[in-house]
Amino acid sequence: MKLSGKVIVITGASSGIGAQLALQAAALGAVLVIMARTKSKLEELKEKIEAQYRTPCHVYALDVSDERMVEETFARVEKEVGSVDVLVNNAGFGIFKTFQDASMAEVKEMFHVNVFGLVACTKAVLPSMLRRNSGHIVNIASLAGKIATPKSSAYAATKHAVLGFTNSLRMELGNTNIGVTAVNPGPIETNFFNIADQSGTYVKSMQRYMLKADYVAKKTIKAIETGKRELNLPRWMGIGPVIFSLFPGLFERAAGKSLNKK
Repeated sequence: MKLSGKVIVITGASSGIGAQLALQAAALGAVLVIMARTKSKLEELKEKIEAQYRTPCHVYALDVSDERMVEETFARVEKEVGSVDVLVNNAGFGIFKTFQDASMAEVKEMFHVNVFGLVACTKAVLPSMLRRNSGHIVNIASLAGKIATPKSSAYAATKHAVLGFTNSLRMELGNTNIGVTAVNPGPIETNFFNIADQSGTYVKSMQRYMLKADYVAKKTIKAIETGKRELNLPRWMGIGPVIFSLFPGLFERAAGKSLNKK
């Protein structure tokens, strides 16, 4: 799929990977629909996109955890912009705490945003894609969805759920022209850790391994264009899930201490 002229919706687009995806898709001539809770940040991004790339950019405030708001917002997009060609489910957050220390409210909120919000957005665009037998859905998951780590039991559970949903959906749509891609990045240098790692311990220990948001966006755009089923970033970290699946006990004993540095 070439993105020129295509309507691409990006949730969680106010910063980080979402904002970089919007900028790079705009550079390729896509029609942008950017969504996030904070509309003011989206408006700033819209101005930058339209001034720099001369391509349309539409802004919608959206809390993906609000199912009714998701339905109403995507209905507006269909009416005001047109059918969605590409949906990037990027909205999400994490909190690094032991299960004992995490509150039920925090656990539920992560599931509402990371899982049910993603599912609701997908549900909103899929009927139109099926009617047209065309489209692409990208779910930003995480390597945490393949390897559970200490102090992120709830977050890892949400990303495991996202990968399970993504893989099942891909098989359900196997006889259509609708692509489904999972993107599994390792730690990324974004404001994600402002919430996830308030102590700064994890960022300090992982700083040299952190990916840049523009790099992840570039690889994600390429995955959309080529129809790639799954993208693990960085590639060398993709070895971890393979080792974990073959030797889970050995992996947990060998990597447990370093993974507990959050």
